Amino acid sequence: MNKLLMRDIRGSLGRFTAIVLIIMLGVLLFVGVKATGPALNHSMQSEVVKHHLSDVQVFSDKGFTRKDIKAVERVQGAKAESIKFKYVIGGKTRDAIALYGLKDPARQNQVILKSGRLPQKNNEILLDKQAQIKDGYRIGDQFTFTKSANLKVNRYKIVGFADSPLYIDDSTRGSANVGSGQVQYFAYIKDQAINLPVATAINISFAKLQHQDVFSGKHQGTIKAKVKLLQKQLDKRKNERKNEIVAKPLNQINRAQEKLNQAKQKIVQAKAQLKKQSGGKVTTTSELDKQEQQLAETQVNLKRQRKKVEKIKVPSYTWQTREDLPGFTGYGDSSDRIAAIANVFPVFFFLLAALITFTTITRMVEEARGQIGTLKALGFSRSAIAYEYTMYAFLAGILGVIVGSFLGNQLLPRFVVSMYTKYVIGQPVIEYDWASIAIAVVLAMIATVGAALLVVIKETKAVPAELLRPKSPKKAKKILLENISFIWKRLNFNQKISYRNLFRFKLRGLMTILGIAGGTALILTGFGIANSISATGDLQFNQIIKYDAVVQTKKANQLESVRQTIARGKNYQQSLATHTETFKATKHGKTVDDINMDIPQNKHQFEKFVTLRDYQNQHPLHLQKQGVIISEKLATALKVRKGSTISIENEKQTKKEVKVIGVTQNYVGNFMYGSTSFYRKIMKKEPTMQTLMVQLHQTSKKNQQKLSKQWIEANADILGVSFVRDQAAAVTSMSKQLGPVVLIFILLSGVLSFIVLYNLNNINISERLRELSTIKVLGFFDSEVTMYIARESIILALIGILAGFGLGNILTSYVIKQAETSIVVFPLTIKPMGYVVATVLMVIFNLIVVYITHRRLRQVDMVEALKSNE
Repeated sequence: MNKLLMRDIRGSLGRFTAIVLIIMLGVLLFVGVKATGPALNHSMQSEVVKHHLSDVQVFSDKGFTRKDIKAVERVQGAKAESIKFKYVIGGKTRDAIALYGLKDPARQNQVILKSGRLPQKNNEILLDKQAQIKDGYRIGDQFTFTKSANLKVNRYKIVGFADSPLYIDDSTRGSANVGSGQVQYFAYIKDQAINLPVATAINISFAKLQHQDVFSGKHQGTIKAKVKLLQKQLDKRKNERKNEIVAKPLNQINRAQEKLNQAKQKIVQAKAQLKKQSGGKVTTTSELDKQEQQLAETQVNLKRQRKKVEKIKVPSYTWQTREDLPGFTGYGDSSDRIAAIANVFPVFFFLLAALITFTTITRMVEEARGQIGTLKALGFSRSAIAYEYTMYAFLAGILGVIVGSFLGNQLLPRFVVSMYTKYVIGQPVIEYDWASIAIAVVLAMIATVGAALLVVIKETKAVPAELLRPKSPKKAKKILLENISFIWKRLNFNQKISYRNLFRFKLRGLMTILGIAGGTALILTGFGIANSISATGDLQFNQIIKYDAVVQTKKANQLESVRQTIARGKNYQQSLATHTETFKATKHGKTVDDINMDIPQNKHQFEKFVTLRDYQNQHPLHLQKQGVIISEKLATALKVRKGSTISIENEKQTKKEVKVIGVTQNYVGNFMYGSTSFYRKIMKKEPTMQTLMVQLHQTSKKNQQKLSKQWIEANADILGVSFVRDQAAAVTSMSKQLGPVVLIFILLSGVLSFIVLYNLNNINISERLRELSTIKVLGFFDSEVTMYIARESIILALIGILAGFGLGNILTSYVIKQAETSIVVFPLTIKPMGYVVATVLMVIFNLIVVYITHRRLRQVDMVEALKSNE
């Protein structure tokens, strides 16, 4: 039987190869995409563990001492390291630099040296690698800071360039309240070179969490719990730290007061002595009066200093976890998005491949009924006969699984990781996804061995005499189209035959339609994923958000001064003052954090800055006193609609119940909008207008950075500036990151579609070889014989393409829903180019298959095909 098996494989090598390729492609995409999300996470995890990225960072406006370190390390498992850190102005462009004091050796957040060496002297600096790439700095160049940086030395020699685990995304370095508001680079100098009396930040890590999946919900939940414990420890230190800070100046003031009191006493004694000596005629002198006046001025000065010291507040802390690092959340969202897509697209792809394989194997065994009959007549058992065909199917299936699993698990994730060039990733860490491989093996065996067994068991039940005769042809029936006489009578003979054959072989036609529809849908979905993600940024930042920048002031009474500063520029159009506050909302046991509430000073003017329209019917929405308008994603998460009531809580833990008066269309972020009268009514206080939404004339990114720098330098009341263009760029980068994956989807879908069409066409010809030989004997030309088959293929292809359009939209809609994050909505968008490419590819594939068919039909041996089996 093994010899017969090998002969059958050689005799049908094209079909065997097609089965292997279909299974291989299905497994490759299924396993490969499933492994890509974890590969991205594991690769980044390996890098941050290698360089000991801290789990938590805490910054203080009053600095930290050794006692603070001890307080932090009271939390179980915590290891703390204090550092000096500040934002300063420096470089050629005089922009914000995140400056760190370098300790040697650093236990946490170790720099990734790319060239050169670490600073060894107080006038040497290690610079961000991006400074070398973007601004052309070289080792040996001088890097200068402004005097406002308050460093011991302002000019430094560049001795090396580095990456940092704190900045994994090369496209962003975070924000600051100096320079343009955006950090340009990070830099390291010797710790003692930073002119600070104490450390300003503490890096904290937990050994047990270092190897935990940094992007998992479990890790994030554990870190939040740890932060609460750390906050409790440092809160206990607040008053003590304040006392430490005020102790030295108070001691100096007290000593000065003692000296002042002694001086006052001496003047009193001198006056008493003078009075006694003069017999009461002289009570003072000009010199004593002058000294007394000086002492009074000193007393006033001491009182002023004492009040200033007494006004010193307890330290305030700023907490930062890995999620808050520039680009970290974006990277995690990107890998999660690929993982979400992997739950849908490759599964559909693989199921289509399995379906076609099942059909191919079924047809193959049915075609071999004569051989099965011969074997049975020769005395072979049913199990021996089954072995021959199931082993054929098994070899094709297992070969496809092995090759597909290896290529999918190793090449596809490695390719995608290599495309993430803007992220700090070392060597890709690719682990075999055994669970996905196991699923692939099971599905592949069902599609191959299962199909073979199903048909062999059925066929071997028949007696040899029945199997040795060909199946009786199906009885001809009148088709539906024949009843529509005005169409039927206009068709020529060949066309009538083609339509009759279509209705005669319904199952074969259905499988062809499914194959073409599936291939079209997969190609269309590839384009749809890319189009839908890119449409998010366009809709959000061109149609919903109509302002260009957000400027925040330090205090509410500084707003008009800041507005005047901004209005001096020629790019300025108009601005709107708003109150901004962060809330969390709860309903039906669901809680959504970090919701931005905007309360505009002028609700009528607000419509020029933000478009509010109902997410279902697109009708305009207006701010009212009765409640809030919330964004679509927030409404979905809380399962609420217009008229519902939700519970909101601000950062001061003030809880209120508010009514939802509308759900507005929104694609990025969670928002609530309310009027000033609403806020006054709910919160029982006036909203503080400390934010300006600014509309500008068209400006480039470079001009925006220049504007931002000018504003901050011209007005010290500006707390920070952010541009909408930067947010839009972040959303656009999501589409770019998925680009390689989507391209792979489209290419593999195209290859699968071609193989499916070729395979189904082969089955069609094999089943109808006697029929085709008959019409050749009757005098049909080769081109007419080809069109006899091709006409059916073309009709089925047209139906399949149209069905694929509908199926593609459904599949795209489902995939992008799975790929959405907690703050991002992807609108279903497939551009015309997607439909054009999918259609053109299917037409080309059909033409190629028709050409191959034509060549094969020219070589058909009519005599051999028409020999009777009787």
